[in-house]
Amino acid sequence: MSTPSPEMPAHGAPHPHEIWRPQVAGTFYAADPAELRADLARAVTEARPTGGVAPKLVVAPHAGTRYSARIAATAFSPWARRAEPIRRVVVLAPAHRMGFSGLALHPAETWRTPLGDLAVDWEFARRVLPLHDVHLDGRPFAGEHALEMHLIVLQAMLPEHFSIVPILVGDAGPEAVAHAIERLWGGPETVISISSDLSHYLDRASCDRLDRDTAARIERLDRGALEGRRACGHRILAGALELAGERDLRVTALQLANSADVGADPSRVVGYGAFAFEQAASARLVEADRRFLLDTAMMVLAAAVADGGRQPELVSDGPLSPPLLAQRATFVTLEREGALRGCIGSLAPQRPLLGDVAVNVVKAGFSDPRFGPLRDDELDGLDVTVSILSTPRPIAFADEAGLIAALDPDRDGLILADRGRSALFLPSVWEDLPDPRDFVLRLKMKAGLPADHWSPTLTARRFHAEKFGARFRRVDPASLKPLRLVAPTPQG
Repeated sequence: MSTPSPEMPAHGAPHPHEIWRPQVAGTFYAADPAELRADLARAVTEARPTGGVAPKLVVAPHAGTRYSARIAATAFSPWARRAEPIRRVVVLAPAHRMGFSGLALHPAETWRTPLGDLAVDWEFARRVLPLHDVHLDGRPFAGEHALEMHLIVLQAMLPEHFSIVPILVGDAGPEAVAHAIERLWGGPETVISISSDLSHYLDRASCDRLDRDTAARIERLDRGALEGRRACGHRILAGALELAGERDLRVTALQLANSADVGADPSRVVGYGAFAFEQAASARLVEADRRFLLDTAMMVLAAAVADGGRQPELVSDGPLSPPLLAQRATFVTLEREGALRGCIGSLAPQRPLLGDVAVNVVKAGFSDPRFGPLRDDELDGLDVTVSILSTPRPIAFADEAGLIAALDPDRDGLILADRGRSALFLPSVWEDLPDPRDFVLRLKMKAGLPADHWSPTLTARRFHAEKFGARFRRVDPASLKPLRLVAPTPQG
């Protein structure tokens, strides 16, 4: 990319009746409408199952249709299945042809592709024009492909007509991008599409390693790790991840691929990824994934009980639902006849969801210091509950009364920390401690702090949790294909 230009005009006015014509038709995709529709129809059939995510925002690649349209179709497929039609799509893409500072909004009234015209929703787009970093300028869009590649796939997939807000991002910080997305958040009628490829021009093995690491960091909302070698749209991604932390979003990598998958030179590949951002408070695994996760937990727990508490290894011989492989923090709770029998978990994502539950179910049975090791005769009648935690968010408060007033009973999980001590209550604890004052007092005591402890250094973070469970059952390992158990290596 060239050096950012200082000549961007501050703001102007939309250009009535201006039509922005296709820039890369015939190069990145077929210019003939019938041929293009056929190419995109094939891409849609090759899209991966998404596991039932319900994203407000997605990340999708922008290479030529041969290389990345199927991955973009994976990202957009949850929108295509929505019962409530999408009326507006905000598309943010990195600028490849012209360097500039800030964000550029195209002034045209209409965008044209071989699949038809798309109206720019100027009444909505004007929300970002007061922002210092947003400029009205069509120059950076000349020859640009990153926006256009999203529009043609969306036109082929969405069942209803939609309007757009087209934005290119130049040299802009995460805060500037986050502010623009915040202004354009809208309601359920509005969705947001971020255009970005992943790593560029590595050998295939290096690309795979780096892209898997990048995907894990995106799922953990680790925006500080993103830079140009990981994603060409890293500035937009960093802004989206900042907003994800503020808005309590859950991110899932739906598909990773690269150009070598379709025959490109494996010594110089480009990586592609599809990601879904959904509200953590309402995000839910589909029932099939919940059953698979609980069956896996029960199979692992039974194997550990039979082997003296050792952690068995999980091996996958085939594809699994993407939400089961997303980086998640979980707690596993064991109960018998309504009484706690063990509860252990992770405060932050450390591994994929399936693996985190497998580790924590064994720890709940064998490492909770309040209980002895779980016995085989306790398994029947045991209730197993999984809680998937959202990313903890800080709570601002001036005193203990302010903290208590800020809590949302029955919904908030809470982490308190001070003087090197910390403790966590899951949202389910509200069932036993419905009074917010008692909730906070007991959590301080759990952390080893006095019940009346107060200090200006006390910190509090809230989170939400998706909770589900079932009565223990003996699971046939053959029923969990492509997953299988491997006994741990004996200690030497």
